[in-house]
Amino acid sequence: MQPVWAIGLMTGTVLDGNIDIAAIRTDGEQVAEFGPWTLAPYADSVRAILPEAVDAARAWRFEGPEPDIFARAEAALTRAQSQAVNDFLSANGMEAKEIAAIGFHGQTVLHAAPQARITGVDVAYDFRTADMRAGGQGAPLSASYHGALLRTIGAAPPAAALNLGGVANVTWWNGGDDLIAFDTGPANAPINDWIKRHGLGEMDRDGALARSGKVDEERLTRLLQHPYLSAPYPKSLDRFDFSVSMADGLNAADGAATLTAFTAASVGKALDLLPARPTKLIVCGGGRKNPAIIDALRARARVETLMAEDVGWRGDAIEAECFAYLAVRALRGLPISFPMTTGVKAAMTGGRLAKAA
Repeated sequence: MQPVWAIGLMTGTVLDGNIDIAAIRTDGEQVAEFGPWTLAPYADSVRAILPEAVDAARAWRFEGPEPDIFARAEAALTRAQSQAVNDFLSANGMEAKEIAAIGFHGQTVLHAAPQARITGVDVAYDFRTADMRAGGQGAPLSASYHGALLRTIGAAPPAAALNLGGVANVTWWNGGDDLIAFDTGPANAPINDWIKRHGLGEMDRDGALARSGKVDEERLTRLLQHPYLSAPYPKSLDRFDFSVSMADGLNAADGAATLTAFTAASVGKALDLLPARPTKLIVCGGGRKNPAIIDALRARARVETLMAEDVGWRGDAIEAECFAYLAVRALRGLPISFPMTTGVKAAMTGGRLAKAA
């Protein structure tokens, strides 16, 4: 198959009210070209409904009638994301007929797909359900794309990429066909929640608060005994499995420092589980912009870190690029989940396709 253009959409678990949109040209195996990408903010009306929908989902937990807010949120997100794609195409001089597919991650708890008829492009979405029905965990799905990126740069095996989003996940590649991927623990989510709890903004910008505090080492030692961290992979987390309550009782600065140290130290424990510990870790995701996390990774995870940009990757676009890549794999019937990534029994494809016409 010749490489085709695809667009990926990503909305993360940190609920920052933005849509990541990226285009790549790929055959679903190699990345032939990186296209434009952007961050498209939701309107305030849409931004406000996201945390309300997440809170409703946590209270619901699949028991009883589905909360009414889901339908309202789905309609709002569908319109917003479809319009964002059209704006993206227009801004970059691209036409719908040039795009083979749109890969849509979905907002966690909602998974509402953009309307294919609005964008005029086939949409691949709902990438997780088939995997979960087959006994997998539905996450992480980024492994095949991270593997493609590692191959593209000729990374020396064993090579690994670390994504620091709301949750942290690692992808390990042995230089051949083997990929291992799993969630290592929390990343930005509890830190951001801690900052918000104290009325200090949306995030620990530049890690300033963490750097001004002192790690509660005794508490950190206890936190690192959590059974998830030593459990064998494959394994995955929900955004709230490691919550802001880990820092309860600490002052704002010490809490930020301790949560930051825990993110890094839990990555270190994850690397110890791998068949061979990588000597270098390529870091992508929003957390790479927090120097306190990066410093803690080097010290507590005992690994040399490189930023995505150091190897020619676009750190802010990778998650959206991933779903463009998965969309093409879905079109071709190529596997997107594997026994050592989601825990599914055999490699399998996934995703549902909404045709534009």
